[in-house]
Amino acid sequence: MRVVSANLFALLLLCALAGVFYVWSPVETRMERHKRRLSPGGGALHPGLTPDLSGNTFRALLAVPAAQRPHLGGRLQSPNLTHQTVPAGSRDLHINGDNKGSPRREGPVKLGSPVEDGVFWGEWLEDLRPVGFTEEHARGWRERARTQQVVKLEPGCGRRSNQLATFRDGTKACVRYGINPDQVQGETLTYYLASLLGITNLPPLVLSQLGDSEQWEAVRTRVDALQWGDRAVVSLTQWVSNLTGVVTPAPLRQESTGLHPVMEQLGDKTLEELLELVQWSDLVLFDYLSANFDRLVSNLFSLQWDPRVMQRDTNNLLRTPRGDLVFIDNEAGLVHGFRVLDMWEKYHSSVLGSVCVFRRSTTERVAELHRRRDSRTRLLQLYRDSEPLSGELGFLSDEHAGVLQDRIDTLHKHILHCRAKYSQL
Repeated sequence: MRVVSANLFALLLLCALAGVFYVWSPVETRMERHKRRLSPGGGALHPGLTPDLSGNTFRALLAVPAAQRPHLGGRLQSPNLTHQTVPAGSRDLHINGDNKGSPRREGPVKLGSPVEDGVFWGEWLEDLRPVGFTEEHARGWRERARTQQVVKLEPGCGRRSNQLATFRDGTKACVRYGINPDQVQGETLTYYLASLLGITNLPPLVLSQLGDSEQWEAVRTRVDALQWGDRAVVSLTQWVSNLTGVVTPAPLRQESTGLHPVMEQLGDKTLEELLELVQWSDLVLFDYLSANFDRLVSNLFSLQWDPRVMQRDTNNLLRTPRGDLVFIDNEAGLVHGFRVLDMWEKYHSSVLGSVCVFRRSTTERVAELHRRRDSRTRLLQLYRDSEPLSGELGFLSDEHAGVLQDRIDTLHKHILHCRAKYSQL
């Protein structure tokens, strides 16, 4: 009888502990992520890293007003965030040449080596690579979005502070009204940083100012009900439909050794897998430069309580039916990411260190920014030339502009290290 009682007590204790774990680990997921879960996934990351942050830190930092975070330093200059949940027009995405880039082919690749000159993706892969949002398309969308009247605002872009906007012509955009003043600025500057790097996976973005403008006249009552600031600057990003989640590929999971230019790792990949890896390599470099901790880095951080995190969808990353990866919700980059850099740098470095194969054009742009050491000037010029409201939103502080240049230099050094290591193979 005692044995039965002891076993029953042990069973009840285990059930209670399991219940506590279930409630704790996905609670934020159920509240905020809906289909795109929080649980992040990093790269071929080093499991030996010792987490030293509380389980809520990376998400809580986005929700705490700047006035309550004096230790994080710096005054912030903008608003915004979005959690684009899945829906609005993959027809607006474009693939290189006659849709031949549609990565639907299965089976081992027969078109030659996936890598050339040591560490670069093969030219034939570049020719087939999904190119996402072309500059021509982005320019046209931005011009229309600046003049189209908003006729409806409704939930549908993640956080309550954001809204799904319908324009008079029926097209849609996510309106990001930040819960912190740096989020619109981070989202916007990250978008233009991607343009400098030739990375076309980010949906087109424009800024708009609330107030008495005709653009918002038809939804004035709704804007007032949302309690958005009267002259607030918000961002509008193209809403894309038919998107699905993306699981971290095997070479970038924690049990792997990383994404390296070796045939033992790449030789048996399908064309679809290779084309996705090409885009992932850009994503790793891009998130390192912008110090975006709300995608790959948060995946690595989450391993401390969720060892299966990389087997689920990656945070803030979606895929079109044709294989284009879409990098969404980049408000944690640059401004906020730089402010909390000390907390996340070891994770950023680990993710970057896991990748040693790159798109040649991306490395060339990084090398130019390193050589000329003018990233601040070029980013500011592109931003001002492209965005009429840039003066209202502001730009990077001198300190943060210096951080960006330092990260460009570090990334360039990493690329040179990879070339020295693999060029003779």
